[in-house]
Amino acid sequence: MQKTVLHAAHLRAGAKMVDFGGWHMPINYGSQLEEHHAVRQNCGMFDVSHMTVIDLEGPDATAFLLRLLANDVRKLKDAQALYSTMLNPKGGIIDDLIVYRITENSYRVVVNAATRDKDIAWFEQVIKDFDCDMQERSDMAMIAVQGPQAVEVCDALLPLQLKELKRFTAAQHNNLFVGRTGYTGEDGVEIIIPETQAEALWNDLVDAGVQPCGLGARDTLRLEAGMHLYGQDMNDDISPLECGLTWTVRKEDLDFIGADALEDQRATGISKKHIGLVLEDKGVLRHDQELQDDVGNAGIITSGGYSPTSEKAIAMAIVDHAMNDTIHVKIRNKLLSCRVVKMPFVRNGKSHID
Repeated sequence: MQKTVLHAAHLRAGAKMVDFGGWHMPINYGSQLEEHHAVRQNCGMFDVSHMTVIDLEGPDATAFLLRLLANDVRKLKDAQALYSTMLNPKGGIIDDLIVYRITENSYRVVVNAATRDKDIAWFEQVIKDFDCDMQERSDMAMIAVQGPQAVEVCDALLPLQLKELKRFTAAQHNNLFVGRTGYTGEDGVEIIIPETQAEALWNDLVDAGVQPCGLGARDTLRLEAGMHLYGQDMNDDISPLECGLTWTVRKEDLDFIGADALEDQRATGISKKHIGLVLEDKGVLRHDQELQDDVGNAGIITSGGYSPTSEKAIAMAIVDHAMNDTIHVKIRNKLLSCRVVKMPFVRNGKSHID
């Protein structure tokens, strides 16, 4: 099992460790609920060094990304970031990722840990047709600091003017790279730093009062924010048009891989849609629970759980496009009532569920 450079720091802090995609990662440091609330109300941090950082450079770097990604990197100026899906020829999602433009001919891409091998293989296959070099930065660690106080705390510790950074932009100082991005629905930063410097920064953040948080809180936070998890809310057989990510697909110059398949879906009719749910009865919503409405349409919960902020059971689901709002979930052979709600469920620390 692989370990991040911060593994020993997690053990010293009493973290409960689990296998996550072949990595030995902290699920919590005691109370997952306290970690969740720390991010919503103050400041928490996550070791996300298991994620894969890829640097791209060359005269065809932009052209390569235009072929590889559904979103349009031409919208980016230097130091700006973009969220995108990466599709297979059938229009299914190979992965979702963040891409940062460094200069006109250089980019940094961060992809998911669990999909690292297939992502690297896909990059290497597509890049053959372009004058562009790729380098996996396995020498770097990554720490996400999230919450309403995150930027202020990090601004005091790092040699960058982070308060001046806008959302989805980045700043760099030597080998320190900081993006004002995250996976919690709160303000914050994601810090990419050489592995040799990561533990010192982690300890400085602890000394500054930042709460270490595990994968458990990261999952409830991203669910409340309506953010997708690869392998559940999307996969190789689900297109962005079916899982609520149509906004990541560019509308012009449709020469990216998977574009033809998406056009075919639009022409024949998109059969699925992505919705948010709140359980009206007592119970817990979980991944893979079956849904149905009163006229026979069906669906499946892709991500579900208890929302600590709203104190309700919430879920994201992919359902038949014709599904109406009279939805029931099957739990232990009982049909319980669900209500369709707009996502995100929580924004800026406050529940948006009526």
